[in-house]
Amino acid sequence: MRPLAQLGITPNTLTLAGLLLSAITAGVIAQGSLLVGGLLVLFAGIFDMFDGALARARNASTIFGAFLDSTLDRYSESIILFGLFWYVLQAKTLHENLWPFHNEQFWVLSSIYIAVVGSLMVSYAKARAEGLGLECKTGLLARPERVVILAIGLITGTVIWAVLLLAIFSNVTAVERVMHIWRVTRHFEAVSQPDKSPADGHNSAEVGAQFVAPTNRPEPINTNEGVEPSIQPVHTSVPPFNRSVQQE
Repeated sequence: MRPLAQLGITPNTLTLAGLLLSAITAGVIAQGSLLVGGLLVLFAGIFDMFDGALARARNASTIFGAFLDSTLDRYSESIILFGLFWYVLQAKTLHENLWPFHNEQFWVLSSIYIAVVGSLMVSYAKARAEGLGLECKTGLLARPERVVILAIGLITGTVIWAVLLLAIFSNVTAVERVMHIWRVTRHFEAVSQPDKSPADGHNSAEVGAQFVAPTNRPEPINTNEGVEPSIQPVHTSVPPFNRSVQQE
């Protein structure tokens, strides 16, 4: 990323370019070129990491950049799945050798819709938890896993199985994150009540020392679902973030 940083290319430019690449990928898939579309899905997934790397190379990570990256990631994923939705909707026949049931078109279209909802809920659950000051990294299918599953399905011709897996396990992941936050908050509420002692015999102070209460103002985080390095503020003169630029 250092050569790009020296050319003056900004991380937000790469973020927008990633969205454009996702739109091109969706168009390729909608035309029925599933193999090429699968390869582009993988490339777009790798390209999505470039903006964060460029921000680190330029020491130019901003709060708005993190917000924009996270928001456009949701658009990118939804656009690609819409391209697949359009292809299946226009296809006169859809047959896969490994699929044992009839009405393949119905299965794919239904699974795509459920997968879109599940993927959005996975990201929303994580963002909402972190907005409350709680860490939420648990679950089977974060965005990298979803990208890989979809790409494999497109490349190998097992699209129905791929979108069905996305539909099921993305929603399972969202439920996992809800249950994780429920356990964390339940434990915190139990520890914060001084008149109730824990079941194992330890006093509440000892248990409370092992649990960090959520803060009202969580630190800004990296938007990539798997990696969240610590961020420190640096000075900038660029409005409107002249007091809010963050350095990873």
